[in-house]
Amino acid sequence: MNIADEFRRCVEEHDVEGARKLFADDIVFCSPVVHKPYSGLDTIMFLLGHVEQTFENFKYVDQASDGNSHMLRFTANVGDKSLEGVDLLQTDDSGMVKNFTVMIRPLSGAIALAQAMGARIEAAGGMPAAQSD
Repeated sequence: MNIADEFRRCVEEHDVEGARKLFADDIVFCSPVVHKPYSGLDTIMFLLGHVEQTFENFKYVDQASDGNSHMLRFTANVGDKSLEGVDLLQTDDSGMVKNFTVMIRPLSGAIALAQAMGARIEAAGGMPAAQSD
């Protein structure tokens, strides 16, 4: 089982903490709705926990791997907006995910995600200290 298979299993089984074991401590996350990347394991886990609760009808529909690069394509809903996206995982030489990028389309789906996540983060008291804007 490669890292994409393991990440997919964690997401599909709602095992957010299981995904933690796949990420390097200095992981960098590029959000589909924020310009600057987020860094650090605790920050990424905070975001994943909220994303997992925000997406509805989440389903992976395709995946591919080539060396240290992995792509998982998904569909989901946020409220009444449908979206599709890709999770791009880049691993380091030890096999840990060092870069995690998410891309989402259409714009209406990305906006719905940004608004829902903004409300969740605000309700949680804001981002952990090691965040980027």
